[in-house]
Amino acid sequence: MFKKILIANRGEIACRVIKTARRMGISTVAVYSDADRDALHVEMADEAVHIGPAAAAESYLVAEKIIAACKATGAEAVHPGYGFLSERASFCAELEKQGIVFIGPKPKAIMAMGDKIESKKFANAAGVSTVPGHLGVIEDAAHAEVIAGGIGYPVMIKASAGGGGKGMRIAWNEAEVRDGFERARSEAKSSFGDDRVFIEKFIVEPRHIEIQVLADAHGNVVYLGERECSIQRRNQKVAEEAPSPFLDEKTRKAMGEQSVALARAVDYQSAGTVEFIVDRDRNFYFLEMNTRLQVEHPVTELVTGIDLVEQMIRVAAGEPLTLAQEEIRLDGWAIESRLYAEDPYRNFLPSIGRLTRYRPPAEGRTGNVTVRNDTGVFEGAEISMYYDPMIAKLCTWAPTRLEAIDAMGQALDGFVVDGIEHNIPFLSALMKHPRWREGRLSTGFIAEEYPDGFAPMKPDRTEEAVLAAIALSASLIETNRRERFADRLRAASGALREHWVVKTGDSHVAVQLLDGLVTIPFDMEMAIEGENNSVVTDWRPGDPVWSGKVGGRDITAQIRPVLNGVRIDWQGLSVTAKVFSPRHAELDRLMPVKLPPDTSKLLLCPMPGLVVSIAVAEGQEVKAGETLAIVEAMKMENVLRADRDLVVSKINAAAGESLAVDAVIMEFA
Repeated sequence: MFKKILIANRGEIACRVIKTARRMGISTVAVYSDADRDALHVEMADEAVHIGPAAAAESYLVAEKIIAACKATGAEAVHPGYGFLSERASFCAELEKQGIVFIGPKPKAIMAMGDKIESKKFANAAGVSTVPGHLGVIEDAAHAEVIAGGIGYPVMIKASAGGGGKGMRIAWNEAEVRDGFERARSEAKSSFGDDRVFIEKFIVEPRHIEIQVLADAHGNVVYLGERECSIQRRNQKVAEEAPSPFLDEKTRKAMGEQSVALARAVDYQSAGTVEFIVDRDRNFYFLEMNTRLQVEHPVTELVTGIDLVEQMIRVAAGEPLTLAQEEIRLDGWAIESRLYAEDPYRNFLPSIGRLTRYRPPAEGRTGNVTVRNDTGVFEGAEISMYYDPMIAKLCTWAPTRLEAIDAMGQALDGFVVDGIEHNIPFLSALMKHPRWREGRLSTGFIAEEYPDGFAPMKPDRTEEAVLAAIALSASLIETNRRERFADRLRAASGALREHWVVKTGDSHVAVQLLDGLVTIPFDMEMAIEGENNSVVTDWRPGDPVWSGKVGGRDITAQIRPVLNGVRIDWQGLSVTAKVFSPRHAELDRLMPVKLPPDTSKLLLCPMPGLVVSIAVAEGQEVKAGETLAIVEAMKMENVLRADRDLVVSKINAAAGESLAVDAVIMEFA
């Protein structure tokens, strides 16, 4: 077994590998760029080596620097994590030449499966079912149109060397093929240094289901069940689960056996994932094989009890698998939510900045529920514009799917992140979405359920009652604390007011206290809109998480003070609540509403980013849907289009400029 390994990665996956290595008694070496000097993975590792500037192309993607770090520290092996150099065969080959072990498959398997075009050719030759498409070289946009017309719309344009949703576009007509081809090539070149793309049939109402395989150097190959990865946004996974709520045992077995056959055909050695697209009739088609550890691997670990990182290390060290296929069991259900630094209310655009508060829920097992949080950040850390926007991967396990979903909802409600925008409101809303809970999924779920983007949700009457109970209990607890100060200038107010009105958003909820005394911990009977509820909590002022029971229902919510009230975040809702006496509530109804400023004649930068290009000129007439500018952030190109016919009156930014969020790019007449 290795004595020391180097992790050629950063963030949560580097921390994840370090945890297993530490448990196995293996010393670890971290590498870091200028931007990651104070990162968590650097702190956790036994040693750390600086490898260059913030840009990945000058640090994490430079194989020579990784190899030099191995030699300087005496690391015997390299775990690549995912992304960066994890699927670069030349890196693996160079490590072997230098006598350093690559904790992953051999170069032959990486080359055969790492290129999407070549992998489909290989899969076809091996008898694996594949999606109809064109795997040859595509010369230009006109050639792409001809190919797409022959396959039949809609089609998917994909970067050959791509991954993570980059260099990928769906086209429903010729115009979208032309635009998608150019954008896919541009993203592919900037992200992977390879602008080749291919085109295949896009299957309507598809599910994205993948099989985890594990293989050693002794000819042993097993599959560890499947993961459902259909909840995607811009072709990037958002939430995953294991097992899939859609597969039956027959389909699972067929997909697993086909995956094992493919792994054997390329002499695969390590953990790998075979991705399939599955139609409504459970027909499945090979998409690609990821010759690395997947981002969503924790859900497989939770339902199988198998540490995939440990197995990768042991296989790389030459040990045979001790697992037989008949011994592998799927126990219970696991859900993973990817927490991203992005604003769900601005079409999920990236958000960067410092984490002024970061308080994840407690990990471990409580009753029938297990909570796991894989992260690479800490309170005070900075989310950088140079890398992907992932903050953490929150996972829950429970005996059944709905129990795991409910546990995830509770965990998300208690996950405190301040200082940046994040997608927790969307993930929380997802956990209570009827279609998600029923398991009626497809890769088009988000686009279909949120066609106009994710907007702030409005509470129903039941939810308003819960919000009112939280707000009033917090207000009474605050008042109780103030009245107990020893140096108060005047005595306590005396009898507790019986009638209150809680304004939750635009609604006014009438509350009558049925107890005349505030107790700490708080335990009081309330009549909320005439319905009696007991409200119990041990919340204390200053605690961002309110946890307790309302009418016997377990509630976890977040409370943040705002002007004249509190903001409550719960199950995807974000509501400002204010507590009034009945008279003050009457007066509040008379207050004018302040309207937001008119920005209809401005193109604002939707996220901090780099201006790639300006597509129009001053004085130009632009039609709705035409491209105005392209802004790059966190390795993704974002096309900003005109939402109506307009005339450009002034351009305030140029290509190459770095802009802050809401910076004015151009003005319209």
